[in-house]
Amino acid sequence: MHSRLHAHIGTLRQLEILLAVYEHDGITAASEALHLTQPTVSAQVKKLTNAIGTPLYNQVGRKLIFTDAGLATVATARKVLDQFAQLDMQLADLRGLKSGTLKLAVVTTSKYFIPHLLGPFCKRYPDVDIQLKVGNRRQILERLLEGSDDFYVISHPPEDTKLEKIELLPNPLVAISASKHNLSQRKHISITDLCNERFLMREAGSGTRYAIEEFLRKKQIELHSNMTIESNEAIKHAVMSGLGVSILSAHTLAFGGKAGLSVLNVESLPIATHWYFVWQREKPLSLITEAFLNHVKDEGKSKLLRELQRMGVAWQ
Repeated sequence: MHSRLHAHIGTLRQLEILLAVYEHDGITAASEALHLTQPTVSAQVKKLTNAIGTPLYNQVGRKLIFTDAGLATVATARKVLDQFAQLDMQLADLRGLKSGTLKLAVVTTSKYFIPHLLGPFCKRYPDVDIQLKVGNRRQILERLLEGSDDFYVISHPPEDTKLEKIELLPNPLVAISASKHNLSQRKHISITDLCNERFLMREAGSGTRYAIEEFLRKKQIELHSNMTIESNEAIKHAVMSGLGVSILSAHTLAFGGKAGLSVLNVESLPIATHWYFVWQREKPLSLITEAFLNHVKDEGKSKLLRELQRMGVAWQ
């Protein structure tokens, strides 16, 4: 039996376009991501809206607020497109090909080592397309809960029985200052002294900020950050310029450089956190996603650890 929606909903392309509008927060960004003109994207979304018979979103200023119908359509679009991607990979598997798309979503700081994890895999499977999304912890958690991707790299994953996870790498958080800062000359620094300095912090939703706030809460120490910056590299340059001190992942220094910076010897630091490799237990693995999971388990993790040990990062 065909419903009214079956008869009028339009094409998979329209669902793909709507999903892009949702994920990129607007018509302009979606059209750029899809390499389509803005009028084309608007027209296709309008056709889909007419087929469904109710508004999919409302525009408030420059922001799109999706309606309940819009969110339901986005969720269905994601499932339908995922199923077609799975079918495409299964057919490729039957033909003996290793091709398809691998979707990864990773928190900002992990972008420093993810290329080292992907490099050997991409050499082995050159026909696999990689879609890499980078965001802060809050943004990646949203994608994880929506099931937008195949795998996720995140610190402090939620305790959810529907999730599988592997402890991937240590992620020590260290205190930094400019090389000429007075604290850089001291051999022993209390956490209170550090917090009394002008402090630069990542934005709300950042995993680094979450870890720092949890650490200080347990120590019953209050921190009043003087500046919020949404980028590790920008914080490093601000610290280098003498705007204050900060606590960042050691990975940002090992892979991103630390010229002009000093790692401070602060009591109880580094803060010991870890990266986790996470996926949804109920989401079926294609041969490609299974191959990548095996790559991470069998050699990717160990190679990363050796590289980090060589660079002096992999503290326990």
